[in-house]
Amino acid sequence: MRLDRRTLLKAGALIAGGSLVYSVAGANSEQQLSPRTSESGAHDALGVPSMSAVHVVRFDYQDAIHWGVIRQGRITVIPGSFATTGDFIRQNSVEDLRQLKGTELAESEVKVLSPVTRNQQFVCQGANYRQHMIESGMDPDAKKFNMIFTKATSCLVAADSDLIKPRNVRFLDYEIELGLVMKRAISGATKVTDANLHEFIAGVVIVNDYSARDIQIPQMQFYKGKSFRTFGPVGPYLCLLDAKDIHYLKALQLRLTVNGQVRQDDSTANLVYGPAETLSELASVQDLDVGDLIATGTPAGCALSIPSPAKQRIAALMPEATKWKLFLKAQESRSQYLKPGDVVEARIRSADGLIDLGVQRNLVVGEA
Repeated sequence: MRLDRRTLLKAGALIAGGSLVYSVAGANSEQQLSPRTSESGAHDALGVPSMSAVHVVRFDYQDAIHWGVIRQGRITVIPGSFATTGDFIRQNSVEDLRQLKGTELAESEVKVLSPVTRNQQFVCQGANYRQHMIESGMDPDAKKFNMIFTKATSCLVAADSDLIKPRNVRFLDYEIELGLVMKRAISGATKVTDANLHEFIAGVVIVNDYSARDIQIPQMQFYKGKSFRTFGPVGPYLCLLDAKDIHYLKALQLRLTVNGQVRQDDSTANLVYGPAETLSELASVQDLDVGDLIATGTPAGCALSIPSPAKQRIAALMPEATKWKLFLKAQESRSQYLKPGDVVEARIRSADGLIDLGVQRNLVVGEA
């Protein structure tokens, strides 16, 4: 019997020797070598009803890379092999994944990887939360432009990766951000609205936009200061959204701690430039592909200290060397900057728990 993809998604998926072997649901359980097969969808992902948003993980198991639906700490393996995040999104629907049954693995048995692969674009927004703009010396009501930059995709790592502090970086900072993952390619000017946003956004992830402030600011090098290897952990979970879930993009809570101390705590309700507006603007500038990542900016609470507008006007009259010497001296008094041994944890979730992107946990280590 020839099985199409939809049939396979409803079949049991076995893992043997690192490769996937499919067996039609209902086969003799003694022939299935999986740890456990899911039987019920009554209470699904993360303890919420089965019609909840679908959370997926990309992971390594027995030297092979797979994708799976995560439910209450257990992963149901998704049939197929997907070279990129875009390939995965193109070939899987939220509804099929919501109904998926098959081979289960404990999350603790696998190595969770970034759900965004390195062959996707990594686009970022800057100064995009009202309070963060205020603490950065900007007026959110007067700002007339959307700050856009990129990070090198070689900085993308798994959510639990060590954060390597380069030897030449003195002021290492954190930035929790909501990441949008593209569902549809854009190759020309496009009007994106809240009403059609679900056609363009596949889902959301946690991003930490780690930044070397002593490179980013004095050298005016956003790309260089934010692209060191390990400076872009993503995940652990990619939450896939459909039309009825898309409104959550305006009601997600972001929280970041360092050594258990809360440093950032805000809601996406306070974004200055929202996803629809940002996608419309980007569409007038560049192409975007399925699976590309857009980090939407960070809330207030970073280690970085920005001089007041009055001090900035005075600094503008100073010689460059003097101005940046004073800036670096001001940063030296900021104990919030990360140092080896610190543990950074980042969480994003909705108040009702329907969307829970998991926990990023990064140990800061010095460069060897």
